[in-house]
Amino acid sequence: MAKNMQPVLKRCRTLGVSPAAMGYSKTSNKNPGGQRRAKKSEYAMQLTEKQKVKFVYGIQEKQFRTMYEKASRAGGNTGDVLLSMIERRLDNVVYRLGYASTRREARQLVNHGHFTVNGKRVNIPSFLVKVGDVIAVHESSVSKARFKKMKEDDAFVAAPKWLDRDKNTLQGKVVAVPTKEDIDFEIAVHLIIELYSK
Repeated sequence: MAKNMQPVLKRCRTLGVSPAAMGYSKTSNKNPGGQRRAKKSEYAMQLTEKQKVKFVYGIQEKQFRTMYEKASRAGGNTGDVLLSMIERRLDNVVYRLGYASTRREARQLVNHGHFTVNGKRVNIPSFLVKVGDVIAVHESSVSKARFKKMKEDDAFVAAPKWLDRDKNTLQGKVVAVPTKEDIDFEIAVHLIIELYSK
């Protein structure tokens, strides 16, 4: 698997993404992209939007294209299906449940086998969870300092409405399919669809 070594805050500024969406800052940057020097072409806007989503979620091009192709075959609005699939990746779910402070950290925790889905250990960050799936900290990891602290910590981040989390048992459940409104930063998904459908 390719490792993303880009400086996070510099890349956030280039793509116009608030560091808060990456989990690096709790304060939103009003103008994350700085001053625009020239008007972008239609292709440049489409490409930037795709790069922004890939960067925030830590997805490589091959994985992203595969997800787009699955979404386009799934029926319904391709953009909404694509965003739902991206949001339901296990690494993102771990981050959204508050078990990691960034998606990169969540991906590493999943890789190291700290989580189970429906009682089975899963170490694949791109694993797609479904409605009804229960994501929990593996029993061998519960005693680790970071997870012990989470049980005691009152400042546990609020999970989105499509996830239900139990702080005491360190587990969460997927209660609904995430929608575009559940995503914590702005995505012009129609630009990504236009780019791939050329």
